[in-house]
Amino acid sequence: METRFTMGKSAILERSLTRPKTEVSVSAFALLFSEMVQYCQSRVYSVSELQARLADLGQGVGASLLDVLVLREKNGKRETKVLNILLFIKVSVWRALFGKEADKLEQANDDDKTYYIIEKEPLINAFISVPKENSTLNCAAFTGGVVEAILTHSGFPAKVTVHWHKGTTLMIKFDEAVIARDKALEGR
Repeated sequence: METRFTMGKSAILERSLTRPKTEVSVSAFALLFSEMVQYCQSRVYSVSELQARLADLGQGVGASLLDVLVLREKNGKRETKVLNILLFIKVSVWRALFGKEADKLEQANDDDKTYYIIEKEPLINAFISVPKENSTLNCAAFTGGVVEAILTHSGFPAKVTVHWHKGTTLMIKFDEAVIARDKALEGR
């Protein structure tokens, strides 16, 4: 009876976390994500509540994804500087989620604790049709939840909001303590 579980491919718990990356078909992703949006939509009364629900779902994905990516790509070493963690998100996290880097990473001119990740045509919004009465809905709030969880679990507490500007823009506002710590690390 035990041989049936060990023949052929090994059990999923025995597989290495450093195995090569696999791709998911876009149609499967679109179907799953649209079902998630419909599920959340049936339980809320406003666009802001729907975006908050999607962000909450993204938080769970982000926490798990961080552990896997740090192990696979960083050999267990976590980032200590703000710019490095943002570049990790822009390159490694985006590549793991969407198969490409994010389009831009910018810092606000007037605020040293605000950064923007800009995606001109996010894959996550490509297969969602938004009715006119919900024109402010941006399903990339899910991605915002993923990014917020990665930052928070990496020791960089921040609030991530999603806006329509130059495509979709994730606005990242770090806590004051994070910026103070980063400046102290630069002073060494």
